[in-house]
Amino acid sequence: MHCEILFPKLGFTMDEGTLTEWLVPDGAEITQGAPLYMLESEKSTVEIESPATGRLKISAQPGQVYPVGAVLGHIV
Repeated sequence: MHCEILFPKLGFTMDEGTLTEWLVPDGAEITQGAPLYMLESEKSTVEIESPATGRLKISAQPGQVYPVGAVLGHIV
């Protein structure tokens, strides 16, 4: 199964945020619900869980600002 990893909207007024760190390396196996990456919004830093089980393919780099809905990677 193919699953896009999208930058989530954490608050009503959130339009963008910073991907601060991937918690799993590119190409690694990940299970649904496991910690996947950290993101920072204007109010907090949050750990985001994997939306699916499979192999991680990262396309977004840490330290960059991304809009809500941006594709950060895929799980295949």
